[in-house]
Amino acid sequence: MGLLDDLITRQVKRKEFLLAEKVIPEQNTRKITVKPFITISREAGSGGKPIAKAVAKKLKFKLYDHRLIKMTAEKAKTRDALIASLDERDRSFVEDLVHSFLNPEYVSETEYTKNLFEVILSLARKGNCVILGRGGNFITNQFGGLHVRIVAPFLVRAGYTAQYEGYTIYEARERMKKYDHERKEFIKQYFGKDASNANYYDLVINTTYLQVKEATEIILHAFKQKFPDWKK
Repeated sequence: MGLLDDLITRQVKRKEFLLAEKVIPEQNTRKITVKPFITISREAGSGGKPIAKAVAKKLKFKLYDHRLIKMTAEKAKTRDALIASLDERDRSFVEDLVHSFLNPEYVSETEYTKNLFEVILSLARKGNCVILGRGGNFITNQFGGLHVRIVAPFLVRAGYTAQYEGYTIYEARERMKKYDHERKEFIKQYFGKDASNANYYDLVINTTYLQVKEATEIILHAFKQKFPDWKK
């Protein structure tokens, strides 16, 4: 069994069934030294995406956000649209069962998860990248990257969304509720974790009083502290 296979296997509990995966052997639980990389988890509307872009630009790293959809689709040998429909969303056993009969191109939860994990792990092994969302910090927790969480109070995030994306405050609130729920359930379903638990991150930034530039500088400082020998 290869190291990559060891790392992508997790035991994930679901309401309807247990997703069959292999358990990581005891001898492979140590951290593995690779090139530096950053994972950024974010609450909807907190500014996580522009911050991730700014950090990647400053470090001259590649940013992987929607690009992960294309890479996962290529690995699963299916269309981007199908993978996008699964991305960071909760899935149910019944949905998988019905769609697998009705749609021959449908990607099951097990297949989607496996391909997503492999893509993210391969990026972490190469390093010099910023991975946004998709439970990146949980998937790569043995690789020793810098794991960041971007947060802000609900009403602040709704205000940002209304201001910068052109929604009414009511529409913004509904979007925040929807995305917050989907992302939390995604992490809970695939990793059995609470994404809001600060213990899973090296750094948690509240953007209530911080602009993108300021948050970016904080992340860069933490990056240099964690990887003091890194050079562009």
